Amino acid sequence: MRVPVDGAELDVSVTGEGPPVVVLHGLTGSRANDQAVGTDWPAALSDRHRVIAYDARGHGASSGRPQPADYDWRNLATDLFTVLDQTSPAEPVDGIGASMGTATLLHAAVRGPGRFRRLVLTIPPTAWATRAAQADGYRQAADLAETYGVRRLIAMNALQPVPPACAGLVVPAPAITDELLPSVMRGAASTDLPTPEAISQLQQPVLILAWTDDPGHPLSTTEALTDLLDDVTVFVAATPEQRAAWPQIGRDFLS
Repeated sequence: MRVPVDGAELDVSVTGEGPPVVVLHGLTGSRANDQAVGTDWPAALSDRHRVIAYDARGHGASSGRPQPADYDWRNLATDLFTVLDQTSPAEPVDGIGASMGTATLLHAAVRGPGRFRRLVLTIPPTAWATRAAQADGYRQAADLAETYGVRRLIAMNALQPVPPACAGLVVPAPAITDELLPSVMRGAASTDLPTPEAISQLQQPVLILAWTDDPGHPLSTTEALTDLLDDVTVFVAATPEQRAAWPQIGRDFLS
C-alpha cells in the first residue's frame, strides 16, 4: 500500500496476523536491503504478528524530494505516526528499528509513548557527544554524492573497516537515488536523538541489539541508553553468528 505524507509517498507492506509490529530500516537502506543482509523481521515474526514494514521517505520504493529537513529524524517520526494511523490506529504496536530506524522510534516514543508497547533498538547510532563527528562525515558524503553520485558513496564505504559482526557480509548498494542522496545525508547530519532527559521517561520494555567496533554505531550510545532506561535488555554481537541470532532474540523478546 502507498501512504501519502508531506512531500512523499511511503511504500508500506503488511504481512501476518496478530499483535502489530512496525519495522524501520537504517539510513540508505530499505526493506529489501534488510532482507538481503539477514535481518528479515517480517519473515521472523509474521507467523505470530501483523508486521508493518515500510521504506522511509527517499529510500527504496518510497518517494521523496531533495529537501534536507524532510530527513530529520523528528520528521521521520511524524511519518511513522502517519503510517500507524493508517495501519494500527487503535492498537499500540511493538517497534523495531535499525540505526536511523532506532532514532525514529525513540523520537516517536517520546512524543507518543502510548502508541508503543515494546521497542527493539538495533545498532543505536551516534548521539549527543559523538554526533558532531558523524554529522561532519555525513556532510562530506553529501558533498561527494552531489558531485559524483551514489557510486562514490559505495566506494567510500568500501574503504571503511567492517564491524566483526559483519565479517563476510555482502552489503547491498544504497537504496537511494543520486538526486536524493545529498539531501538525505544532510538531513541526517542535522539531527540527533531525543534528549537524555526525554528518553529517561520511557517506560516500555526495551531490547537493544548492538555490535562492536563501529564508530557509526558506538557502544557508548548503547551504554548511555542502558543507563537511562528502566526496563532494558542488551545483546552485543561480536561475530556474524551472534548477529545472525538477532531475529530469534527479537522474536523471543516480543513473544
